[in-house]
Amino acid sequence: MRNEIKGLNEECGVFGVFGVPEANRVTYFGLHNLQHRGQEGAGIVTTDGEHLYQHRDRGLLSEVFADPSDMERLIGDAAIGHVRYGTSGHNSINNVQPFLFHFHDGDIAMAHNGQLTNAVTLRRKLEDNGAVFQSDSDTEILIHLIRQNIHMGFIPALKKTLNMVKGGFAFLFLQKDRLIAALDPNGIRPLCLGQMPNGAYVVTSESCALDIVGAKLIRDVQPGELLVIDKDGLHEDRYTDDTKLAICSMEYIYFARPDSIIHGVTVHSARKQMGRLLAKEQPVPDADMVIGVPNSSLSAASGYAEAAGLPYEMGLIKNQYVARTFIQPTQALREQGVKMKLSAVRGVVAGKNVVVVDDSIVRGTTSKQIVRMLKEAGAKSVHMRIASPPFRFPCFYGIDVSNRAELMAAHYSVPEMCKLMEADSLGFLSVDGVVKAINVPDAGDAPYGGLTVAYFNGDYPTPLYDFEEGYLKSLNEQEKRARKERLSK
Repeated sequence: MRNEIKGLNEECGVFGVFGVPEANRVTYFGLHNLQHRGQEGAGIVTTDGEHLYQHRDRGLLSEVFADPSDMERLIGDAAIGHVRYGTSGHNSINNVQPFLFHFHDGDIAMAHNGQLTNAVTLRRKLEDNGAVFQSDSDTEILIHLIRQNIHMGFIPALKKTLNMVKGGFAFLFLQKDRLIAALDPNGIRPLCLGQMPNGAYVVTSESCALDIVGAKLIRDVQPGELLVIDKDGLHEDRYTDDTKLAICSMEYIYFARPDSIIHGVTVHSARKQMGRLLAKEQPVPDADMVIGVPNSSLSAASGYAEAAGLPYEMGLIKNQYVARTFIQPTQALREQGVKMKLSAVRGVVAGKNVVVVDDSIVRGTTSKQIVRMLKEAGAKSVHMRIASPPFRFPCFYGIDVSNRAELMAAHYSVPEMCKLMEADSLGFLSVDGVVKAINVPDAGDAPYGGLTVAYFNGDYPTPLYDFEEGYLKSLNEQEKRARKERLSK
């Protein structure tokens, strides 16, 4: 767990393809369109039908594969790849995926997006039974559990293991002659299936990765589903029928690319609708214009402006060339970092009542700096409007926010947050607004329209297992009572 929440950090991205020439390059391009999901490390494993080949390292994809010879060594017509933002484990080469394991009965590579909520308990049991771990990532736990049951055969052992691990997860496995994909019982983490013009199948975190390799989106991988792809094609299977859709709402709010489609919903369209509903729920009567915080908030800002009948202006400019490592330990340097990333357009905002639409507030540092920046540029008033509810509770499913220490909304009311930010007003979209805006078509009778909204209301779709004790300690008495009432229903 991190001691400091610097903002909403991306999870990870996975990409797998089977049955295409130069699978290494196809995977590289796919990962390129998933780079927004993780910048700490990247890797690819390929197979030529006999052997598995690996290259991985810390850094951006372009840095990891800067030497062309590293790519040339990855031969074969099937591959899996991974871009990493570490939600579990330290940022070391040992934690960079895909992992590759060598066994007497065959090698296997695996890549994971998400977080296991019972990883600590499982790891301790495994270590007590003699397991030796190469990393401190929760991903490695899975392979140890599989090996304990390998006498059953790989697929039966995998199914048994997938029923033992809890949390939000999307797994890809590569053996010499097949690609396997599995999704958690709630579909918390996104995973979709596509097909190349030559018939080759692709499995990846977001549909935007299909677009760049010329693959067609077939469908989303379903909760509890297990897909096996080999020379005979696609084999659809399940490891559990005890499922209920609960897609991470932050995928639509913040993480996913605007051009991705998740469960039939285009992310840009969902964000724009969030902005429209935000304008209805949280109007600003005397506003002159609407501006968005680049880049993830631009869709919502355009929706707000449209619904409010206000001009949509470019009042903030993002510097695209700020070093990603500019995360400094002191508050003063953190604030300077915001100024390096964003600049106000004085000629646009001077003398104006400005509505600023942002996607979320985590610790509030950026929001406070934006307000100050706009007022220094001459804005008459600054009204912050957030296209999601207050982020009050941690995420245990793959977002790097696993404690409440620096979640601003966990400690302050909305009026108090507004005062601390020095904004003229502050308003958030409701949970109902988020559910209505996204409107997942295949949600059925799943709670909250098939979304995980626990970050806003504390109603988690799964037990928290290893995180439960620490989480309960972080709650105040009122929140504890509310949680008890929800669980008793």
